[in-house]
Amino acid sequence: MHWKLVVDAVDPHGQAAFWAAALDYETEDHSALIERLLGAGAVTQDLLTEAGGRRAWRELAAVRHPEDPYEEESGMGLGRRILFQHVPESKTVKNRLHMDLHPGPGRMDAEVARLEGLGATVLRRIKEPSGEWVTMADPEGNEFDVQ
Repeated sequence: MHWKLVVDAVDPHGQAAFWAAALDYETEDHSALIERLLGAGAVTQDLLTEAGGRRAWRELAAVRHPEDPYEEESGMGLGRRILFQHVPESKTVKNRLHMDLHPGPGRMDAEVARLEGLGATVLRRIKEPSGEWVTMADPEGNEFDVQ
């Protein structure tokens, strides 16, 4: 089975770049599919942009786990992937779903610092008898935890 998590984003390509770096995922390259569809007249230039030096969908960007299979002809992952789709409005309320990142024992502070360097912000640090974690926000304000 494969799956994708779909995330609304004002800047899908910016979000894909952040999460690819945060998770050590790969940004999907859909340029071969786009070239094929352009050649067949199935898509028009107004649906496209440039990202990472290649043609990309203007309103969609995705990242995938580097060890999972993918379709070479489309660039789409066949395993664990996250698809960022453009929406005009920014996030306004708390997430109903969030990710927990687990960098490993003794690595939480270093991981928080690395994620801050990628553009995330610390929202709060929690230390309870049940555990310790840092709640952060990605560049568009979506919350996630580092434990």
